[in-house]
Amino acid sequence: MSNEVILEATGLVKRYGHVTALDGMDFSLRAGEVLAVIGDNGAGKSSLIKALSGALVPDEGTIRVDGRAVDFRAPMDARRAGIETVYQELAVAPAMTIAENLFLGRELRRPGVAGRLLRMLDHTRMREESARYLQELEIGVRSMSQAVSTLSGGQRQAVAVARSAAFARHVVIMDEPTAALGVKEGSQVLALIRRVRDRGLGVVLISHNMPHVFEIADRIHVARLGRRVAVLNPRSVNMSDAVAVMTGARTPETLDPAVLA
Repeated sequence: MSNEVILEATGLVKRYGHVTALDGMDFSLRAGEVLAVIGDNGAGKSSLIKALSGALVPDEGTIRVDGRAVDFRAPMDARRAGIETVYQELAVAPAMTIAENLFLGRELRRPGVAGRLLRMLDHTRMREESARYLQELEIGVRSMSQAVSTLSGGQRQAVAVARSAAFARHVVIMDEPTAALGVKEGSQVLALIRRVRDRGLGVVLISHNMPHVFEIADRIHVARLGRRVAVLNPRSVNMSDAVAVMTGARTPETLDPAVLA
């Protein structure tokens, strides 16, 4: 993990009528780290992630990618800036093949007239590149031509993660990636997240699973009532203190300064 900040937000505000979802939220992600975002219901986690991924336009505040201010008006804007998102709902097309899922919305076309005028897809190249992506991330499947519906829940999540990691230049955002998985499959996805981080990408992990957070996170962003109240070092703070800060039972000022990251 480096100290280079690749994705940063300052003073994000988002209001829905009388409800304030983000109340001056700050955020900072470094290259090659897993930053877990934790918070109780209503803490602003979802709104923060939507703002960072382009799904929500904040009323106030600034988002910077590599130090440059950006104005995300749609998810495609964030994707162009190298930010990919893996959603909790397993956003894959079960009837399509693994290769088709990996290149969904980014299909490769055949060279020459066949691709340019007839818009024919280059299925062979997509299968070959999909196999390479999955091999790099050590994801084991039988064939790139098999339908995603034939995969287990963990394998489907791995395909979604691989799709994001393949095209992300800076950041992969993961929203509860292990929520619908069993113990074994959850562990496999955590191992996959480590491999994504080891490629130098920044990973934002939103999770309610505190054991998973403490197992994999390099730092923990604690959100409460629409603000960032602390950034914790999971190797120095215990789980009960992290939960206490998250729920408001303790303030960061009452913690040992060594646990703050």
